[in-house]
Amino acid sequence: MTGTNDPTNDEMLVETDVSDGLSAAESSVTDDAETVIESKDINVWYGDDHALTDISMEIPENSVTAMIGPSGCGKSTFLRCINRMNDLIDVARVEGDLTLRGKNVYDDDVDPVALRRRVGMVFQKPNPFPKSIYDNVVYGLKIQGIDGDYDQIVEDSLKRAALWDEVKDRLHESGLDLSGGQQQRLCIARAIATDPEVLLMDEPASALDPVATSQIEDLVEELAEDYTVVIVTHNMQQAARISDKTAVFLTGGELVEFDDTQKIFENPESQRVEDYITGKFG
Repeated sequence: MTGTNDPTNDEMLVETDVSDGLSAAESSVTDDAETVIESKDINVWYGDDHALTDISMEIPENSVTAMIGPSGCGKSTFLRCINRMNDLIDVARVEGDLTLRGKNVYDDDVDPVALRRRVGMVFQKPNPFPKSIYDNVVYGLKIQGIDGDYDQIVEDSLKRAALWDEVKDRLHESGLDLSGGQQQRLCIARAIATDPEVLLMDEPASALDPVATSQIEDLVEELAEDYTVVIVTHNMQQAARISDKTAVFLTGGELVEFDDTQKIFENPESQRVEDYITGKFG
């Protein structure tokens, strides 16, 4: 299933110095931070296409972990393993262990719907529902039968998504009437309304203008105070600015290096990673 791994197939050739962004991404993650997500020898196939090969990593709590690499290298495929979105693809097959707080999410007794309540997801393109702003935020609560003070949850979620002040007087207007950046923040509010432990973000700013992108980046750093954030990005400066840990995937669905972001960008172990970061190949 060629091209399924990532939303685009075009290779990105990057010639840039990302070191300037590192000061904003100083890690607050200590060596003894609790591991929330751990993968051991994860392999994924789409039919005969071996999309991920023996992926092992530990993602710490209350941190931002970035996944970078050229298109088609398996970043988004790995992201979709965490909340079992690959289950929705008929030809997908996953082998290996992937645990959330020590529990293998692929065990037979794990309900994928309940898992996705604990692991929220924001996609590349803003996808608000054709409903009011208010109904967008509470949608997940309603379909999962979660009771509560919806008015307060809507306010809290929109505040966490840095959108409340812009929409508090128009909550019953359509979410489709918002700008692209506002729509993406609405989708983030919808994702966190169910109070997940983990927030997955698949290139959440790639379709946005620079101002909206900056707002999303600021928001991601704030969200890491309450959530474990895993973000896929093609933008290496973005990874350097906002992440604590960085995983570098390269061609063939291989995780070549995973370490503190500063070390990845300033002193990587792998020559292949250094060549990718410095733009020698995309």
